Amino acid sequence: MQQLTSFAADYTRYVLKGGTKFYAWMGSLAVLIIGMMYVFYLQNTEGLIVTGMTSQIHDGLYFANLVFLVGVAAGAVTIVFPAYVYHHEGMHKVTVLGEMLAISAVIMVTMFVFAHMGRPDRLWHMIPLIGIYNFPHSMLGWDVLVLTGYLILNAICGFYYLWVKYTGGEINRKFFMPLVYISIVWALSIHTVTAFLIATMPARPMWFHGMMPIRFIATAFAAGPCLIILAFLIVRRNTKMWVEDSAIDLLSTIVTWCLGIALFLTMSEVVVELYARTEHANGLYYLMFGLHGLTALVPWFWSSIVLMVASFVLFLIPAVRKNYKLLPIPCVMAFAGIWIEKGMGLIVPGFVPTPIGEVTEYYPTFVEWLLTLGIWAFGFFILTILLKGAIGILQGEIKYGAAK
Repeated sequence: MQQLTSFAADYTRYVLKGGTKFYAWMGSLAVLIIGMMYVFYLQNTEGLIVTGMTSQIHDGLYFANLVFLVGVAAGAVTIVFPAYVYHHEGMHKVTVLGEMLAISAVIMVTMFVFAHMGRPDRLWHMIPLIGIYNFPHSMLGWDVLVLTGYLILNAICGFYYLWVKYTGGEINRKFFMPLVYISIVWALSIHTVTAFLIATMPARPMWFHGMMPIRFIATAFAAGPCLIILAFLIVRRNTKMWVEDSAIDLLSTIVTWCLGIALFLTMSEVVVELYARTEHANGLYYLMFGLHGLTALVPWFWSSIVLMVASFVLFLIPAVRKNYKLLPIPCVMAFAGIWIEKGMGLIVPGFVPTPIGEVTEYYPTFVEWLLTLGIWAFGFFILTILLKGAIGILQGEIKYGAAK
Protein backbone atom coordinates (compact mmCIF):
# COMPACT_ATOMS: atom_id res chain seq x y z
CA MET A 1 0.00 0.00 0.00
CA GLN A 2 2.90 2.33 0.78
CA GLN A 3 4.37 1.71 -2.68
CA LEU A 4 1.00 2.43 -4.31
CA THR A 5 0.62 5.70 -2.40
CA SER A 6 4.19 6.65 -3.27
CA PHE A 7 3.56 5.83 -6.95
CA ALA A 8 0.48 8.08 -7.10
CA ALA A 9 2.24 10.91 -5.24
CA ASP A 10 5.44 10.77 -7.31
CA TYR A 11 3.48 10.50 -10.57
CA THR A 12 1.32 13.51 -9.69
CA ARG A 13 4.27 15.56 -8.48
CA TYR A 14 6.18 14.89 -11.69
CA VAL A 15 3.39 15.72 -14.14
CA LEU A 16 2.67 19.02 -12.39
CA LYS A 17 6.16 20.27 -13.13
CA GLY A 18 6.91 21.85 -16.48
CA GLY A 19 8.18 24.79 -18.43
CA THR A 20 6.43 27.70 -20.10
CA LYS A 21 5.35 25.68 -23.15
CA PHE A 22 3.83 22.97 -20.94
CA TYR A 23 1.78 25.40 -18.86
CA ALA A 24 0.72 27.38 -21.95
CA TRP A 25 -0.46 24.15 -23.61
CA MET A 26 -2.36 22.94 -20.54
CA GLY A 27 -3.82 26.41 -19.95
CA SER A 28 -5.13 26.60 -23.51
CA LEU A 29 -6.76 23.19 -23.13
CA ALA A 30 -8.25 24.26 -19.80
CA VAL A 31 -9.94 27.27 -21.44
CA LEU A 32 -11.62 24.98 -23.99
CA ILE A 33 -12.63 22.58 -21.22
CA ILE A 34 -14.32 25.42 -19.32
CA GLY A 35 -16.18 26.37 -22.51
CA MET A 36 -17.22 22.72 -22.90
CA MET A 37 -18.61 22.64 -19.37
CA TYR A 38 -20.71 25.75 -20.06
CA VAL A 39 -22.30 24.49 -23.29
CA PHE A 40 -22.80 21.05 -21.71
CA TYR A 41 -24.74 22.76 -18.93
CA LEU A 42 -26.67 24.72 -21.57
CA GLN A 43 -27.50 21.55 -23.47
CA ASN A 44 -28.67 19.73 -20.35
CA THR A 45 -30.87 22.58 -19.15
CA GLU A 46 -32.41 23.58 -22.49
CA GLY A 47 -32.25 20.20 -24.21
CA LEU A 48 -30.88 19.01 -27.53
CA ILE A 49 -32.86 21.78 -29.22
CA VAL A 50 -29.65 23.85 -28.93
CA THR A 51 -27.98 21.47 -31.37
CA GLY A 52 -28.55 21.13 -35.09
CA MET A 53 -29.90 17.60 -34.73
CA THR A 54 -33.52 16.92 -35.59
CA SER A 55 -35.99 14.03 -35.66
CA GLN A 56 -34.76 13.25 -39.18
CA ILE A 57 -31.03 13.49 -38.36
CA HIS A 58 -30.53 12.46 -34.76
CA ASP A 59 -26.84 11.49 -35.01
CA GLY A 60 -24.61 14.47 -35.71
CA LEU A 61 -21.19 15.82 -34.79
CA TYR A 62 -21.09 14.00 -31.43
CA PHE A 63 -21.73 10.55 -32.84
CA ALA A 64 -19.38 11.23 -35.75
CA ASN A 65 -16.52 11.95 -33.35
CA LEU A 66 -17.48 8.94 -31.24
CA VAL A 67 -17.14 6.64 -34.25
CA PHE A 68 -13.85 8.24 -35.32
CA LEU A 69 -12.28 8.06 -31.85
CA VAL A 70 -13.14 4.38 -31.46
CA GLY A 71 -10.89 3.89 -34.49
CA VAL A 72 -8.14 6.01 -32.97
CA ALA A 73 -8.30 3.88 -29.82
CA ALA A 74 -8.14 0.69 -31.87
CA GLY A 75 -5.16 2.10 -33.79
CA ALA A 76 -2.98 1.70 -30.69
CA VAL A 77 -2.73 -2.00 -31.55
CA THR A 78 -0.38 -1.03 -34.40
CA ILE A 79 2.23 -0.51 -31.67
CA VAL A 80 1.32 -3.39 -29.36
CA PHE A 81 1.14 -6.06 -32.10
CA PRO A 82 4.62 -5.49 -33.63
CA ALA A 83 6.14 -5.09 -30.16
CA TYR A 84 4.89 -8.30 -28.57
CA VAL A 85 4.14 -10.60 -31.53
CA TYR A 86 7.07 -9.70 -33.81
CA HIS A 87 9.35 -8.47 -30.99
CA HIS A 88 10.10 -5.17 -32.69
CA GLU A 89 12.63 -3.54 -30.36
CA GLY A 90 11.86 0.05 -31.31
CA MET A 91 8.15 -0.47 -30.79
CA HIS A 92 8.63 -2.35 -27.53
CA LYS A 93 10.28 0.67 -25.92
CA VAL A 94 7.26 2.89 -26.58
CA THR A 95 4.39 0.39 -26.32
CA VAL A 96 3.11 1.91 -23.10
CA LEU A 97 2.76 5.29 -24.84
CA GLY A 98 0.34 3.72 -27.33
CA GLU A 99 -1.66 2.28 -24.46
CA MET A 100 -1.88 5.73 -22.89
CA LEU A 101 -3.27 7.03 -26.20
CA ALA A 102 -5.87 4.26 -26.25
CA ILE A 103 -6.98 5.13 -22.70
CA SER A 104 -7.37 8.81 -23.62
CA ALA A 105 -9.29 8.00 -26.79
CA VAL A 106 -11.77 5.73 -24.99
CA ILE A 107 -12.31 8.42 -22.34
CA MET A 108 -13.17 10.86 -25.14
CA VAL A 109 -15.53 8.29 -26.65
CA THR A 110 -17.30 8.01 -23.29
CA MET A 111 -17.65 11.80 -23.08
CA PHE A 112 -19.15 11.92 -26.57
CA VAL A 113 -21.64 9.28 -25.42
CA PHE A 114 -22.61 11.64 -22.57
CA ALA A 115 -23.01 14.52 -25.02
CA HIS A 116 -24.92 12.46 -27.58
CA MET A 117 -27.47 11.02 -25.15
CA GLY A 118 -28.63 14.50 -24.17
CA ARG A 119 -29.24 13.68 -20.50
CA PRO A 120 -26.63 11.94 -18.33
CA ASP A 121 -29.33 10.12 -16.33
CA ARG A 122 -30.07 8.02 -19.42
CA LEU A 123 -26.70 6.33 -18.92
CA TRP A 124 -28.33 4.51 -16.01
CA HIS A 125 -29.67 2.09 -18.59
CA MET A 126 -26.20 1.43 -20.02
CA ILE A 127 -24.90 -0.09 -16.78
CA PRO A 128 -25.23 -3.91 -16.65
CA LEU A 129 -27.27 -5.43 -13.77
CA ILE A 130 -28.52 -1.99 -12.67
CA GLY A 131 -30.29 -0.28 -15.56
CA ILE A 132 -32.33 -1.80 -18.39
CA TYR A 133 -29.28 -3.09 -20.23
CA ASN A 134 -30.68 -4.68 -23.40
CA PHE A 135 -27.98 -7.30 -23.87
CA PRO A 136 -27.33 -9.27 -26.05
CA HIS A 137 -30.09 -7.97 -28.34
CA SER A 138 -28.85 -4.36 -28.52
CA MET A 139 -25.76 -3.67 -30.62
CA LEU A 140 -25.20 -0.56 -28.50
CA GLY A 141 -25.01 -2.85 -25.49
CA TRP A 142 -22.25 -4.82 -27.23
CA ASP A 143 -20.45 -1.58 -28.05
CA VAL A 144 -20.50 -0.43 -24.42
CA LEU A 145 -19.21 -3.84 -23.34
CA VAL A 146 -16.25 -3.98 -25.72
CA LEU A 147 -15.25 -0.34 -25.13
CA THR A 148 -15.32 -0.79 -21.36
CA GLY A 149 -13.30 -3.98 -21.65
CA TYR A 150 -10.74 -2.31 -23.91
CA LEU A 151 -10.34 0.58 -21.47
CA ILE A 152 -9.80 -1.80 -18.56
CA LEU A 153 -7.32 -3.94 -20.50
CA ASN A 154 -5.19 -0.96 -21.56
CA ALA A 155 -5.31 0.57 -18.09
CA ILE A 156 -4.18 -2.68 -16.46
CA CYS A 157 -1.45 -3.42 -19.04
CA GLY A 158 -0.18 0.16 -19.21
CA PHE A 159 -0.09 0.96 -15.52
CA TYR A 160 1.14 -2.50 -14.50
CA TYR A 161 4.10 -2.04 -16.85
CA LEU A 162 4.79 1.43 -15.41
CA TRP A 163 4.40 0.08 -11.87
CA VAL A 164 7.03 -2.59 -12.49
CA LYS A 165 9.40 -0.01 -13.96
CA TYR A 166 8.74 2.33 -11.04
CA THR A 167 9.45 -0.31 -8.37
CA GLY A 168 12.36 -1.87 -10.25
CA GLY A 169 10.74 -5.31 -10.27
CA GLU A 170 10.29 -7.96 -12.95
CA ILE A 171 7.21 -8.35 -15.14
CA ASN A 172 5.11 -11.40 -14.35
CA ARG A 173 4.77 -12.68 -17.90
CA LYS A 174 2.21 -15.34 -16.96
CA PHE A 175 -0.08 -12.52 -15.84
CA PHE A 176 0.94 -9.81 -18.29
CA MET A 177 1.26 -11.52 -21.68
CA PRO A 178 -2.22 -13.12 -21.80
CA LEU A 179 -3.70 -9.65 -21.17
CA VAL A 180 -1.58 -8.20 -23.98
CA TYR A 181 -2.75 -10.84 -26.47
CA ILE A 182 -6.37 -10.40 -25.39
CA SER A 183 -6.06 -6.62 -25.85
CA ILE A 184 -4.73 -7.14 -29.39
CA VAL A 185 -7.80 -9.15 -30.40
CA TRP A 186 -10.07 -6.85 -28.38
CA ALA A 187 -8.79 -3.82 -30.34
CA LEU A 188 -10.26 -5.32 -33.51
CA SER A 189 -13.55 -5.96 -31.75
CA ILE A 190 -14.22 -2.38 -30.65
CA HIS A 191 -14.28 -0.89 -34.14
CA THR A 192 -15.93 -3.96 -35.65
CA VAL A 193 -18.82 -3.75 -33.18
CA THR A 194 -19.05 0.02 -33.74
CA ALA A 195 -19.36 -0.69 -37.46
CA PHE A 196 -22.09 -3.27 -36.76
CA LEU A 197 -23.86 -0.62 -34.68
CA ILE A 198 -24.75 1.26 -37.87
CA ALA A 199 -24.37 -1.50 -40.48
CA THR A 200 -27.28 -3.51 -39.03
CA MET A 201 -29.91 -0.92 -39.99
CA PRO A 202 -31.74 -2.04 -43.17
CA ALA A 203 -33.55 1.31 -43.35
CA ARG A 204 -30.21 3.10 -43.91
CA PRO A 205 -28.97 1.79 -47.29
CA MET A 206 -25.71 3.78 -47.15
CA TRP A 207 -24.61 1.79 -44.09
CA PHE A 208 -26.34 -1.52 -44.71
CA HIS A 209 -23.56 -3.64 -46.20
CA GLY A 210 -20.98 -6.12 -44.97
CA MET A 211 -18.00 -4.04 -46.08
CA MET A 212 -18.54 -1.48 -43.29
CA PRO A 213 -16.45 -3.28 -40.61
CA ILE A 214 -13.55 -3.70 -43.05
CA ARG A 215 -13.65 0.01 -43.92
CA PHE A 216 -13.70 0.89 -40.25
CA ILE A 217 -10.66 -1.26 -39.46
CA ALA A 218 -8.70 0.07 -42.46
CA THR A 219 -9.30 3.71 -41.54
CA ALA A 220 -8.64 2.99 -37.85
CA PHE A 221 -5.20 1.59 -38.67
CA ALA A 222 -4.48 4.71 -40.72
CA ALA A 223 -5.82 7.49 -38.46
CA GLY A 224 -4.58 5.98 -35.19
CA PRO A 225 -0.93 5.60 -36.29
CA CYS A 226 -1.01 9.11 -37.81
CA LEU A 227 -1.80 10.56 -34.39
CA ILE A 228 0.78 8.29 -32.76
CA ILE A 229 3.46 9.43 -35.22
CA LEU A 230 2.69 13.07 -34.45
CA ALA A 231 2.84 12.31 -30.71
CA PHE A 232 6.17 10.50 -31.11
CA LEU A 233 7.69 13.38 -33.06
CA ILE A 234 6.55 15.82 -30.35
CA VAL A 235 8.00 13.55 -27.66
CA ARG A 236 11.36 13.38 -29.48
CA ARG A 237 11.49 17.14 -29.82
CA ASN A 238 10.35 18.16 -26.34
CA THR A 239 11.54 15.42 -23.97
CA LYS A 240 14.67 13.41 -23.23
CA MET A 241 13.00 10.24 -24.48
CA TRP A 242 14.14 9.12 -27.92
CA VAL A 243 11.68 7.26 -30.12
CA GLU A 244 13.65 5.16 -32.60
CA ASP A 245 13.39 5.86 -36.31
CA SER A 246 12.45 2.21 -36.93
CA ALA A 247 9.26 2.63 -34.88
CA ILE A 248 8.18 5.73 -36.81
CA ASP A 249 9.07 4.14 -40.15
CA LEU A 250 7.02 1.05 -39.38
CA LEU A 251 4.01 3.17 -38.39
CA SER A 252 4.37 5.18 -41.61
CA THR A 253 4.35 1.95 -43.63
CA ILE A 254 1.22 0.75 -41.81
CA VAL A 255 -0.51 4.07 -42.53
CA THR A 256 0.44 3.87 -46.22
CA TRP A 257 -1.01 0.41 -46.74
CA CYS A 258 -4.15 0.91 -44.65
CA LEU A 259 -4.88 4.31 -46.19
CA GLY A 260 -4.54 2.75 -49.65
CA ILE A 261 -6.95 -0.05 -48.71
CA ALA A 262 -9.43 2.49 -47.28
CA LEU A 263 -9.36 4.52 -50.49
CA PHE A 264 -9.81 1.37 -52.59
CA LEU A 265 -12.87 0.37 -50.54
CA THR A 266 -14.33 3.87 -50.84
CA MET A 267 -13.88 3.92 -54.61
CA SER A 268 -15.35 0.42 -54.88
CA GLU A 269 -18.44 1.54 -52.99
CA VAL A 270 -18.83 4.57 -55.28
CA VAL A 271 -18.74 2.36 -58.40
CA VAL A 272 -21.14 -0.26 -57.01
CA GLU A 273 -23.66 2.27 -55.65
CA LEU A 274 -23.72 4.68 -58.57
CA TYR A 275 -23.45 2.21 -61.47
CA ALA A 276 -27.08 1.17 -61.16
CA ARG A 277 -28.18 4.47 -59.55
CA THR A 278 -31.20 3.16 -57.64
CA GLU A 279 -32.95 5.03 -54.83
CA HIS A 280 -30.72 3.17 -52.37
CA ALA A 281 -27.76 5.19 -53.66
CA ASN A 282 -29.39 8.54 -52.89
CA GLY A 283 -27.39 8.99 -49.67
CA LEU A 284 -24.07 8.63 -51.45
CA TYR A 285 -25.31 10.67 -54.43
CA TYR A 286 -26.35 13.48 -52.06
CA LEU A 287 -22.93 13.32 -50.42
CA MET A 288 -21.07 13.53 -53.74
CA PHE A 289 -23.23 15.83 -55.85
CA GLY A 290 -26.15 17.04 -53.74
CA LEU A 291 -29.82 16.14 -53.96
CA HIS A 292 -32.76 18.38 -54.90
CA GLY A 293 -30.54 21.45 -54.70
CA LEU A 294 -29.22 20.61 -51.21
CA THR A 295 -25.43 20.46 -51.22
CA ALA A 296 -24.25 21.14 -47.65
CA LEU A 297 -22.11 17.97 -47.43
CA VAL A 298 -20.64 18.04 -50.93
CA PRO A 299 -17.61 20.19 -49.95
CA TRP A 300 -16.98 17.90 -46.96
CA PHE A 301 -16.89 14.79 -49.15
CA TRP A 302 -14.56 16.17 -51.81
CA SER A 303 -12.23 17.80 -49.27
CA SER A 304 -11.97 14.42 -47.53
CA ILE A 305 -11.14 12.67 -50.80
CA VAL A 306 -8.54 15.30 -51.73
CA LEU A 307 -6.89 15.12 -48.30
CA MET A 308 -6.79 11.32 -48.24
CA VAL A 309 -5.55 10.89 -51.82
CA ALA A 310 -2.93 13.65 -51.48
CA SER A 311 -1.65 12.22 -48.18
CA PHE A 312 -1.54 8.72 -49.68
CA VAL A 313 0.59 9.98 -52.57
CA LEU A 314 2.91 11.75 -50.13
CA PHE A 315 3.25 8.61 -48.01
CA LEU A 316 4.26 6.68 -51.13
CA ILE A 317 7.23 9.01 -51.65
CA PRO A 318 10.20 7.80 -49.51
CA ALA A 319 11.71 11.30 -49.47
CA VAL A 320 8.58 12.49 -47.61
CA ARG A 321 7.83 9.39 -45.57
CA LYS A 322 11.33 9.21 -44.09
CA ASN A 323 11.78 12.96 -43.67
CA TYR A 324 10.57 13.68 -40.14
CA LYS A 325 10.24 17.39 -40.85
CA LEU A 326 7.84 16.72 -43.73
CA LEU A 327 6.14 13.61 -42.30
CA PRO A 328 3.70 15.58 -40.09
CA ILE A 329 2.14 17.10 -43.24
CA PRO A 330 0.68 13.87 -44.70
CA CYS A 331 -0.12 12.65 -41.17
CA VAL A 332 -2.27 15.71 -40.46
CA MET A 333 -3.86 15.51 -43.92
CA ALA A 334 -4.73 11.83 -43.54
CA PHE A 335 -6.02 12.31 -39.99
CA ALA A 336 -8.25 15.22 -41.05
CA GLY A 337 -9.45 13.41 -44.17
CA ILE A 338 -10.45 10.30 -42.23
CA TRP A 339 -12.11 12.42 -39.54
CA ILE A 340 -14.31 14.00 -42.23
CA GLU A 341 -14.93 10.65 -43.94
CA LYS A 342 -15.98 9.00 -40.68
CA GLY A 343 -18.15 11.91 -39.58
CA MET A 344 -19.78 14.31 -41.97
CA GLY A 345 -19.04 11.90 -44.82
CA LEU A 346 -20.60 8.79 -43.29
CA ILE A 347 -22.83 9.34 -40.27
CA VAL A 348 -24.84 12.34 -41.47
CA PRO A 349 -25.52 11.27 -45.10
CA GLY A 350 -26.78 7.94 -43.79
CA PHE A 351 -29.90 9.85 -42.74
CA VAL A 352 -30.35 11.60 -46.10
CA PRO A 353 -32.90 10.87 -47.39
CA THR A 354 -34.93 9.40 -44.52
CA PRO A 355 -36.62 5.99 -44.90
CA ILE A 356 -39.84 7.80 -45.94
CA GLY A 357 -38.01 9.91 -48.52
CA GLU A 358 -37.65 13.22 -46.68
CA VAL A 359 -34.56 15.21 -47.59
CA THR A 360 -33.27 17.51 -44.86
CA GLU A 361 -29.85 18.90 -44.04
CA TYR A 362 -27.85 19.16 -40.85
CA TYR A 363 -25.69 22.04 -39.66
CA PRO A 364 -23.77 21.72 -36.36
CA THR A 365 -24.44 24.64 -34.05
CA PHE A 366 -21.93 26.64 -32.01
CA VAL A 367 -22.87 24.54 -28.97
CA GLU A 368 -21.92 21.35 -30.79
CA TRP A 369 -18.64 22.72 -32.11
CA LEU A 370 -17.56 24.11 -28.72
CA LEU A 371 -18.59 20.96 -26.87
CA THR A 372 -16.69 18.87 -29.42
CA LEU A 373 -13.57 21.03 -29.15
CA GLY A 374 -13.82 20.88 -25.36
CA ILE A 375 -14.00 17.09 -25.33
CA TRP A 376 -10.98 16.87 -27.63
CA ALA A 377 -9.20 19.33 -25.34
CA PHE A 378 -10.05 17.21 -22.30
CA GLY A 379 -8.76 14.13 -24.10
CA PHE A 380 -5.46 15.81 -24.95
CA PHE A 381 -5.26 17.12 -21.37
CA ILE A 382 -5.50 13.55 -20.07
CA LEU A 383 -3.14 12.28 -22.79
CA THR A 384 -0.51 14.88 -21.88
CA ILE A 385 -0.66 13.87 -18.22
CA LEU A 386 -0.48 10.15 -19.03
CA LEU A 387 2.39 10.53 -21.53
CA LYS A 388 4.39 12.87 -19.31
CA GLY A 389 4.21 10.53 -16.32
CA ALA A 390 4.92 7.45 -18.45
CA ILE A 391 7.97 9.09 -20.02
CA GLY A 392 9.22 10.10 -16.57
CA ILE A 393 9.05 6.48 -15.38
CA LEU A 394 10.58 5.06 -18.56
CA GLN A 395 13.44 7.56 -18.33
CA GLY A 396 14.06 6.66 -14.70
CA GLU A 397 13.17 10.11 -13.44
CA ILE A 398 10.38 8.65 -11.29
CA LYS A 399 11.55 5.80 -9.08
CA TYR A 400 10.37 4.26 -5.87
CA GLY A 401 12.48 5.43 -2.96
CA ALA A 402 14.28 8.13 -4.98
CA ALA A 403 15.09 11.40 -3.23
CA LYS A 404 12.28 13.91 -3.63
